[in-house]
Amino acid sequence: MPELPEVETIRRGVEPYVVDRRISRVLVREARMRWPVPPDFAEQLRGRLIVGTSRRGKYLLLHLDNGDRVLIHLGMSGRLLVLDQGHPLIKHDHVDIELGDGKMLRFHDPRRFGAVLLWRHADASHPLLAGMGPEPFSDEFDGDYLHRMSRGRSAAIKSFVMDGRIVVGAGNIYAAESLFRAGIRPTRAAGDVSLPRYRVLASMIRDVLNEAIMQGGTTLRDFAGADGAAGYFQQDLYVYGRDTQPCRSCATPIRRLVIGQRSSFFCPRCQR
Repeated sequence: MPELPEVETIRRGVEPYVVDRRISRVLVREARMRWPVPPDFAEQLRGRLIVGTSRRGKYLLLHLDNGDRVLIHLGMSGRLLVLDQGHPLIKHDHVDIELGDGKMLRFHDPRRFGAVLLWRHADASHPLLAGMGPEPFSDEFDGDYLHRMSRGRSAAIKSFVMDGRIVVGAGNIYAAESLFRAGIRPTRAAGDVSLPRYRVLASMIRDVLNEAIMQGGTTLRDFAGADGAAGYFQQDLYVYGRDTQPCRSCATPIRRLVIGQRSSFFCPRCQR
């Protein structure tokens, strides 16, 4: 599933092509997504000017001149591509947002787990964004915050930092890599981790996510950026997917276990 760095990479790739462009037409070929495309979606967007883009967690937002926002979620395998209008269709090309300059945004989603929705300006919040934790690059997020939120929690720290109600964006790969860099074993109870270690962990979460964004995300089977190119952060992974391979720091074999039904990887020597 595309995570925060992949979505931020797409946002940055899309932004120069859509901001200050007017929507000339919207074509919805398949509305049956995980959250269906609204019946009046095309009508509501026609003629609107895109004035900005943003991201909340794994959701991409296109801001319109009337205060409405288009909310896009890539689901498990969605792609949002910038193409010339008239580009040949392939299977699973579900939504086109055509722009006045001849370009278009095409939403492609083989599994239809994604979403293309309208968030009306009159609604102060959107149900899909309610209850989200802070962004990892926000002032609200730091080690003190993590320490405070973790008190009394017996859940594994990896599950804790992956909880989107605690902080958004620390998905499975990035949680594993951040915990390695912080030297914290993923099975340790969140409530047992000290404040100094949480301060290191918060810094590592930011560093790992920022590096992944700078490098275009992590190369996964279904992920590609706005230009269709895959990311390449995977070449820098220290533990994720490296079961039995030597640790890049101490040569101890990396171990794999399952935490919260997700594969987890760690170095038994570097992480404690």
